[in-house]
Amino acid sequence: MSGSNLPTSDIGALLTFPHGVHPREYKELSCAGPIERMPFVDTYTLPLGQHIGAPSRPIVQVGQQVQRGELIAEPVGFVSVGLHSPVDGTVTAIELVDHLNGQLVQGIRIQTDRFSPQQFQQKPPADLDQMDHDQFIKGIQTAGIVGMGGAAFPAHVKFSLKPEQHVRVLMLNGCECEPFLTCDHRVMVEYAGELLDGTMILAKYLQPDRIVIAIEANKADAILVLREEIARQGYPIEVTPLEVKYPQGAEKMMISAILGEEVPTGKLPIDVGAMVSNVGTAVAISEYFRTGKPLMERVLTVSGTAVGRPSNVLVPIGTPMQEVVDFCGGLTHPEPRILLGGPMMGMVQKNLDVPVVKGTSGILALTDQEVVDPQTYSCIRCGRCVDACPIFLNPARLGLLARKGLWAEMEENHVMDCFECGSCSFICPSAIPLVQSFRVAKGLLREEKQRAKSAT
Repeated sequence: MSGSNLPTSDIGALLTFPHGVHPREYKELSCAGPIERMPFVDTYTLPLGQHIGAPSRPIVQVGQQVQRGELIAEPVGFVSVGLHSPVDGTVTAIELVDHLNGQLVQGIRIQTDRFSPQQFQQKPPADLDQMDHDQFIKGIQTAGIVGMGGAAFPAHVKFSLKPEQHVRVLMLNGCECEPFLTCDHRVMVEYAGELLDGTMILAKYLQPDRIVIAIEANKADAILVLREEIARQGYPIEVTPLEVKYPQGAEKMMISAILGEEVPTGKLPIDVGAMVSNVGTAVAISEYFRTGKPLMERVLTVSGTAVGRPSNVLVPIGTPMQEVVDFCGGLTHPEPRILLGGPMMGMVQKNLDVPVVKGTSGILALTDQEVVDPQTYSCIRCGRCVDACPIFLNPARLGLLARKGLWAEMEENHVMDCFECGSCSFICPSAIPLVQSFRVAKGLLREEKQRAKSAT
C-alpha cells in the first residue's frame, strides 16, 4: 500500500518531523498476506531475562507439568515482569541457555505434550469497573506485557504515573518505519478490534485528554480499517497518517510530528504530557484483561530476499528461530546475513539456534544485494549526517571525538541523547560506522558513572 491510496482529505496534509532519511522500504515482501500461526514444536527455551530490568524468578521445578499460559517465573522487583509457558508440557531443565544477545543466561526448557490440543483456557473478563490503577498496573506486570516494538521495556513501568503527571495525549505507535518489518501493519489490519479495545482500557486508567493512533501513510488499509471500526464503536480516537520517513516511529519523532513539541534533553515523553505505546502492546492488554491470556506469543515478521516465503507469523515465545524460518520456506541463500529486528537498528545474529523472545519483532535474512561491506573513508565534512539526524546532533563531530577517545567531550556534545537510529551511518558517503562508535562511547560513559557511584 502507498500513500496515494489514502483518502483525499489526508493527501498533502501529512505530519512529520524535521530531518530523517528515506531508506528503501521492502514492505511489499510481506505486507499483503494474513498472519499465519506457527505450528507447535517439540521443545521451547525461555530465557528469564527477556526485557529491560531484572530477570524473572522461576517458580516451577524440573519434571513439573505446566499448562499453556501458566506463570512459570515471577517478577523480581518493580522493573521486572512475569514469564508464562507457551505450551502444555513438562519442564525438562532450568539451566544456562543461549540468548540472542550472545550471552548465556538462566532459562527454562519445556518439552511439549504431543497429546495436548494446546488450547488456552480462557478466563472471565476482568471487572475493570472494580479495578483501581494499582491493580491494573500489577495485572500488566504479572501478565508479562512489555513494549512490543522491540525494546521490551516493561509496560507497567511506563504506565505507572506519578500524582503530578498528566497525559495530554495517548499515542499508539503504528508507524513501523523500519524497512522489511510489517508485523505491526498486519496486527492493525487483523486485530483492529483488540487494538482499539486495549487503547480504551489504557485510556480508562491514564485519563488522557486526547487519543491518537499514528500510522505512516504507506499503510492505507490499516488506516481505513481502524477508522471504520472507530466510527462503528463510537470511540474518541483519532487516526493520524504521518509521512513515510525514517525514524518516524521513534517516540520523540512522533511527538514532534503530532504535537510540534520537542522532548527536552534528559526528559521523557510524559514530561511533555505524552504517553506512547506500540499497537501490539495495546492488543496484548486487551487479550489479557478480556480473556486472561498473558504475553506468551507474538506476531513477528520473517522477511528478506534470502527467505523462501516472507511472512508474518504468530509465534509462541521460546520457539527456536530456525523452526520459524523453516516454516517460512527456509533460507534460499547459502550465506545470508541474519538480522533480528529491522536493518537500521536491528542486531546481527550469528546463527538461528536461539529462541524467539518477547522483543523479537523480526527475523531478516539478507543477501549481498541488500548488505554490502563498503570501504570506509575519511570524513569529507559534507554535513549529510547533520542534515539527517532527527534530534539535531552533529554526528561528524561526535565521530571525530570517538576516534580520539574523548568520551567526556562526547557527553558534552549530547551523545547520550542519541537513540542510535542509524540515520547518520546510513547517509554517510564515506561509510563511517558512526552509530556504532556512539554506542561504544555511551557504554563506556555508563560504566564510568557506575564505577564512580560505587566508589562513593
